[in-house]
Amino acid sequence: MEENMNAAVEPQVEETPQAPVENKTGKAPLNASVAPEAFDWDSFENEAAVYGESDKSQIAQAYDQTLSKVVENEVVEGVVTGISKREVVVNIGYKSEGVIPAPEFRYNPELKVGDKVEVYVESAEDRKGQLILSHKKARQLRSWDMVNAAFDNNEVVKGYVKTRTKGGMIVDVFGIEAFLPGSQIDIKPIRDYDAYVDQTMDFKIVKINQEFRNVVVSHKALLEAELEKQKSEIIGKLEKGQVLEGTVKNITNYGVFVDLGGVDGLIHITDLSWGRINNPEEIVSLDEKIKVVVLDFNEQQKRIALGLKQLTPHPWESLDPNLKEGDKVKGKVVLIADYGAFVEIMPGVEGLIHVSEMSWSPRLRIAQDFLKVGDEVEAQILSLDRANRKMSLGLKQLVPNPWENIREKYPVGSRHSAVVRNITNFGVFAELEDGIEGLVHISDLSWEKIKHPSEMSQAGDKLDVVILDFDEANHKLSLGHKQLLPNPWDELEAKYPVGSVVEGTVAAIADKGATINLGGTEAFCFNRDLVKEDGKSAIVGETLPFKVVELRRSTRRILVSHTRTYAEAKAEKVAAEVDTTKKAVKKINSNLEKTTLGDISELAALKDKLEKGE
Repeated sequence: MEENMNAAVEPQVEETPQAPVENKTGKAPLNASVAPEAFDWDSFENEAAVYGESDKSQIAQAYDQTLSKVVENEVVEGVVTGISKREVVVNIGYKSEGVIPAPEFRYNPELKVGDKVEVYVESAEDRKGQLILSHKKARQLRSWDMVNAAFDNNEVVKGYVKTRTKGGMIVDVFGIEAFLPGSQIDIKPIRDYDAYVDQTMDFKIVKINQEFRNVVVSHKALLEAELEKQKSEIIGKLEKGQVLEGTVKNITNYGVFVDLGGVDGLIHITDLSWGRINNPEEIVSLDEKIKVVVLDFNEQQKRIALGLKQLTPHPWESLDPNLKEGDKVKGKVVLIADYGAFVEIMPGVEGLIHVSEMSWSPRLRIAQDFLKVGDEVEAQILSLDRANRKMSLGLKQLVPNPWENIREKYPVGSRHSAVVRNITNFGVFAELEDGIEGLVHISDLSWEKIKHPSEMSQAGDKLDVVILDFDEANHKLSLGHKQLLPNPWDELEAKYPVGSVVEGTVAAIADKGATINLGGTEAFCFNRDLVKEDGKSAIVGETLPFKVVELRRSTRRILVSHTRTYAEAKAEKVAAEVDTTKKAVKKINSNLEKTTLGDISELAALKDKLEKGE
């Protein structure tokens, strides 16, 4: 502007004489034709000789009308006129341009000359006459409204990733610090979060907390929207059995995710290899390019099932065609369950050894008692189904069956020493030799009544047994232990025969009767048989004669009665008197014809006696 003004007052040299300039100030007028040494520079500097006060005012007013009205502390729009590494020059139509530090525009690396930007007027003119602007403050003043508007209109916004924080990143959006969760950075797993720091990216505002002014953004949401379009296009072209090339994107315990160029497919762990594997990393690795076959897909759910093993022939097809039932094979135990073990004959070809085919022993056991994963075993083929790709194997068939000559080796009645292997509520399983076990029922353990077999023996104890019976078909053997011991009831029957009278002491009285101690042997007496001859009932500690009423082997109980010791004797005496009376009456009747008056008197007297019970 100063150059223009100087140009306007620059003296012009003309050939023709000029009329003198009217001087309203009273000083000598300026004349371009005067010699330089006579020129009045003071008047020229004060513009007094060129412009009058009114002219100067009019010119300043006209100049001011060409400039924008600038109000401090307001946000206005400007145009970028220059960009350097350190600053950005913005023209807002004022008499001077504003200079803004370049870092305030780092969220927008694509800024170029001619772009319109909003700036905050801090000062129209500082001490140096410079216009002071701030883009950062303008964004901060408008940021919350801009954030809400972008959220409501579902707009894409640009943000500058400032730093990494726990669980994600801090992003500058319109001057507001927003949170970018780690799961929302990309659709694929992130391995290096620091690679995103100092990057400007597009985001979608997914959540706003108006109360605390918290903002959550997502870059993944933008990628997913674009990815959905790609998925629809790719899935629309898929066919079952189609072979594709992809990149291993993620490996989990249950399978592998493969990127097919915008859409992911899953190879389940069972479709990675014909053989049994424990971890997918045994077959593939991250970022590896592999060929897969499409097994199935769902257009609605955008799911694709892939296979890797299907690209190679099934191992059963290469199984030796001469292999048959009865042949021996070798393999490695790859899996064990309670019911059996799976043995891998060759990769992808397995056979099952059921627990019942592991030992000739009939005792219920689990496969872990015989084998463990990794064991190398030899087995015999019991069944081979090539159509259904199934094979059953046996271990016990490779050793002699001890049950083939069981009766010759263990005849009924023979005595042996066995080892207790298992104890149940109903008896004890005792092993005579490897593969041959028998059951000693609880009733055959002792002549005495016991509540549980553990009262007689424990697992691992040696037990003398006698062979009672066989069941070769089911490999069952009945054993006895009490049969090797004398039966105490044979001695008791001889010592306390039914009908004999013995002395006993009342040991205890219960509701139904009393326990009687017969010198070391217990007997039972009902309450009705405890009544003494005087009508009173026996008490604990009282010693009385008892008559043996019954010996019950089934319940191992002796029944006795005190009442019968005197009641039966009295009844026998009455019976004898009645018998004598009957004989006398019979005799009288036989001599009735010879009866005299005296005899009649005697009979009358006898009748009176009988009636009186004498």
